[in-house]
Amino acid sequence: MTSRRAFLKASGALVIRFALGPRLALAQDRPAALPGSLNANRLLDAWLSIAPNGTVTIFTGKIELGQGIATALSQIAADELDLEPTRIEVVTGDTARTPNEGHTAGSLSVEHSGTALRFACAEAREILLSAAAAKLGVPAAELSVKDGTVTGPRGTHLTYGDLVRDVDFKREATARVKPKPPSEHRWVGTSLARRDIPKKFTGGAAYVQDVRLPGMVFGRVVRPPSPGARLTSVDEAAVRRLPGVVAVVRDGSFLAVAALREEQAIRARDALKQSAKWEETAALPPSGDALYRQLMSSPLPAQTVAEKTTATAAAPVKTLDALYTRPYQCHGSLGPSCAVAQWQERTLTVWTHSQGVFPLRADLAKAFGIEPGHIRCIHLEGAGCYGHNGADDVALDAALLARATDGRPVKLQWMRDDEFMWEPYGSAMAMRLSGGLDAEGNVVAWTHELWSHPHSTRPGSSAGVNLLAARHLARPFPPVPPADVPQPSGGSDRNAIPLYDFPNVRVVKHYLPEAPLRTSALRTLGGYANVFALESFVDELAAAGGADPVEFRLRHLKDSRARAVVEAAAQRAGWRPHAKGDGVRGRGIAFAKYKNLAAYCAMAADVEVERQSGRVSVTRVVAAVDAGQIVNPDGVINQIEGGIIQSTSWTLKEAVRFDRTRVTTRSWADYPIVRFTEAPEVEVVLLDRPDERFLGVGEGAQGPTAAAIANALANATGTRVRALPFTPERVRQAMAALTPP
Repeated sequence: MTSRRAFLKASGALVIRFALGPRLALAQDRPAALPGSLNANRLLDAWLSIAPNGTVTIFTGKIELGQGIATALSQIAADELDLEPTRIEVVTGDTARTPNEGHTAGSLSVEHSGTALRFACAEAREILLSAAAAKLGVPAAELSVKDGTVTGPRGTHLTYGDLVRDVDFKREATARVKPKPPSEHRWVGTSLARRDIPKKFTGGAAYVQDVRLPGMVFGRVVRPPSPGARLTSVDEAAVRRLPGVVAVVRDGSFLAVAALREEQAIRARDALKQSAKWEETAALPPSGDALYRQLMSSPLPAQTVAEKTTATAAAPVKTLDALYTRPYQCHGSLGPSCAVAQWQERTLTVWTHSQGVFPLRADLAKAFGIEPGHIRCIHLEGAGCYGHNGADDVALDAALLARATDGRPVKLQWMRDDEFMWEPYGSAMAMRLSGGLDAEGNVVAWTHELWSHPHSTRPGSSAGVNLLAARHLARPFPPVPPADVPQPSGGSDRNAIPLYDFPNVRVVKHYLPEAPLRTSALRTLGGYANVFALESFVDELAAAGGADPVEFRLRHLKDSRARAVVEAAAQRAGWRPHAKGDGVRGRGIAFAKYKNLAAYCAMAADVEVERQSGRVSVTRVVAAVDAGQIVNPDGVINQIEGGIIQSTSWTLKEAVRFDRTRVTTRSWADYPIVRFTEAPEVEVVLLDRPDERFLGVGEGAQGPTAAAIANALANATGTRVRALPFTPERVRQAMAALTPP
């Protein structure tokens, strides 16, 4: 055998590679990085196609879930292609048709998919112009385009449809064609009407819950009464005899039924529940303050997230410590999770409101032991989402049941108690902050320590099968605890690193991958709780130093864009420096840059407190937002308004209840949310920056809203509530603690 030394001597080029290490060799072979999601989906025809009639279809692996991305992406494409948006069709999340862009999460759709489409469409337009120039016999520079028609200097013209046969988009994108400058945008920056609204407004077939297919039957699933419960017996035969029942499936502790009509499926589910016998164990944690004590007593080692030291910083003359908590919280989707599944031979098609059709397909393939290519997942909207709810789980439920229906499609929808008891929750969290002020009242020391369970157990987040029914089968697929979402975006530690210019900073997390209650991505992941804690503590330090909260923030902020949103929110809200609440009314402010990577958002909130009952009302919220270049202003405003209302509900009302064996939150009566009459008046100020890149906005409002409400409550009453949610009981107790005996 030739020795390694002889081999190297014989091949000089390889000598250099081995001498410098294999990492350099890989870097030399790797293709150049492309912008956004174009980097992982490099063919132009993955992003757009042109029909002979000139209609353009754009493809995105991201999905529409009410945030308006189909509209925003069509605006981006329309500008780069010089087309009317009405001539653009949008295909979202379909494993047979669209690029794989993973999950629609983290406010990344416009930032990643929009950037990819911008460059792909710009390059496609140049290819079309080159083809037109060749056909017309004129230089491309002498051509103009309007609504997909290319016109030459003597009035000759060709449409994009005429050029279809002369262009080939099955080529790798180069991203060398520069997109249009903002001054040439016609559609980006305008509030174009949303594509997804008309069917929702008129009662059309807008959601997966509305799907009707030929021969379709209806399914329901019977879940265990508690986590860890095992099915010991059930009277399947009696249920099979019920009117309309098509199939009953029992596989271990997985139990489901299909029937010709939906009400028949519901009756059959009730009968199965009544006859089912379960073996249960008391495996849930304590509730109340004991929950957080148990969370913080974990023996797992702490991980340092960020550390900064400045030797020249002054020593603190005043120190402060505070503990903030957040309970388990539900998604509270208005429509229970639903999927339609159909087997045809060994091919499975699933219509799903999953936020990640490709990761779902991969987990379904593992569950059924087939190749992913034999599964097609097609996204349709679900009536409510906000993260990883039951959308992926119900897809497996439907597919398991559909195997027993001889090729007939099955629409399986969860019942309300299924949704509340079994969806993945937003993790309970505890955050302990400490800080020190110097003699001038400046922050010179800052520590943020947090405890949390996972914030992403979506399909694809670990080597396991992260679908609920998979763990209930006779041959189960146990879930594999995932690693935490890493920085810079972070999971449990999202937004825990302050953007303020503090000389000494330490951020530590205790990540607990094994959770007694199933947890995953609820909108913002750890960002909601961390911003609530961080911005509440900033106010507490400002008060300790006798500073106005706005001035205190500006004093410690160097980022000019961060300063601008704080100043804009304060100005629009009519902020009065050092103003005190009157015991009933108060105003608070808060700021964050979502994930420290996305949109800048500052909030000023006004609250009123009924002192006798302890009930808190949020009467007005002013938001100032910098999302870089804004594609659809009305869409951004919609997202911020929705985030404010959702966060108001989380902050004032929402918490999952349970005993040591069962989740006791099973209906809206057990899980109150903010009502229309309780929604605050909202005003949104947009700081558009057309020359900056897109910044994700959909999850930017939730954290600052919670903190602004907390700070307004403290301003109104003179007492600080650090445990979410701010229920009347908690507020009464806090105010009573200030009242002399």
